Amino acid sequence: MNTTTTGTTLVIGATGTTGSRTAARLAAAGHRVKAASRQAAPVPGAESVPFDWYDPATHPAALDGVDRVYLIPPLGDPDPAAVMLPFLHLAGTAGVHRAVLLSSSAIPEGGPAVGTVHRALPDMFEQWAVLRPSWFMQNFTGAHAHAAAIREDGIIRTATGSGRVGFVDAEDIAAVAFHALTDRQAPDTDLVLTGPQALSYDDVATAVTEVTGRPVVHRRLSYDQMRGRLTALVPQEFAAILAGMDRAIAEGSEDRTTDTVHRLTGRPPGTFRAFLEREMR
Repeated sequence: MNTTTTGTTLVIGATGTTGSRTAARLAAAGHRVKAASRQAAPVPGAESVPFDWYDPATHPAALDGVDRVYLIPPLGDPDPAAVMLPFLHLAGTAGVHRAVLLSSSAIPEGGPAVGTVHRALPDMFEQWAVLRPSWFMQNFTGAHAHAAAIREDGIIRTATGSGRVGFVDAEDIAAVAFHALTDRQAPDTDLVLTGPQALSYDDVATAVTEVTGRPVVHRRLSYDQMRGRLTALVPQEFAAILAGMDRAIAEGSEDRTTDTVHRLTGRPPGTFRAFLEREMR
């Protein structure tokens, strides 16, 4: 696909896993970027702007001069539409004509949480896309609970059983986001993003062990055990949603791969092994 010069892109969540990478790609390619977050988000070549989903006073200034926006929902909110839809109405009024929403492969249009925003998006903007990535490979590095558990006790705890997931590298998500924001025509559809292989958490534990040399195992929990663990970290309703996603994986919901990354970017998605060798060695 051919890219075209854009106006200004607002990247919400510019300190996050995909937001930071998307903002950096846009700025490096010469596009004007507003990097928005509650904390300062220094991105070379981008303008840092304050933004808080729950503080509408920050919204007009963030949208000033913007014609497209990358949307990362508020983390851990079981009803993100309550704050996102009013913002999107404001964005349309302010001149935004293209919106790219980060959702999840586990949440269909009209489904729970961000699925409500997904359903509304096509009626609100001339051009749009909904990115529905599978689980991030980055869940096993950084501050994520899985990463912490690997570092602290060499255990990955899930309720996924032997279910498999097409884990995807956040670098590939950002590459797709870049094209969805800058190609002459937006995808105007939802895009399920995966890596090239579907892996079980047993497979993940084996791969981490082989790359790092440190023994890591996958401990299988029940749905109730997983929900109980998550309730200590996030609101109860959201914990139930997350544990339910694990149960769905156990039933085969994420056992798939797609060609979306290759089709949108022109190159194949990165493998889990390559990710581990890059990030964990």
